Amino acid sequence: AYSAEVQAAYTRVRTATAAFKTLDSAVAKGYPASVAQCLSDPTHGAMGYHHINRAYVDNRIEIEKPEILLYEKRPDGSYRLNGVEYIIPYRVWPKDSVPPKLMGRDMLKSDELALWYTHVWVWTPNSAGLFANWNPAVKCG
Repeated sequence: AYSAEVQAAYTRVRTATAAFKTLDSAVAKGYPASVAQCLSDPTHGAMGYHHINRAYVDNRIEIEKPEILLYEKRPDGSYRLNGVEYIIPYRVWPKDSVPPKLMGRDMLKSDELALWYTHVWVWTPNSAGLFANWNPAVKCG
């Protein structure tokens, strides 16, 4: 079971992103309509398509404004919202500083992408965990 802080934030994220289950609603709020690459792992599942709202990328995390929406493209061409990802670039929060926190947890580092990040699988349950990088239930293709 997750802490009361995590449970409250989870509910807030779901409320804030419910409209984005329809991709057009996300596009109207500044997320891109299409993303070239779907990120997947041969063993662990996928993350999906990362639709980044550049206007939200700054030095703070706002639960109701995830920087990234994680979508999966279905065989019929429609999109399914699976989760969100919060990011803070190193240029505004240096990598050698104290990690930013989200839901009481330290955010993870990606030196490759030069940012802090945390995935939250709020729409598709993840057997690997709410904050896991990859979701076995998500597919690319």
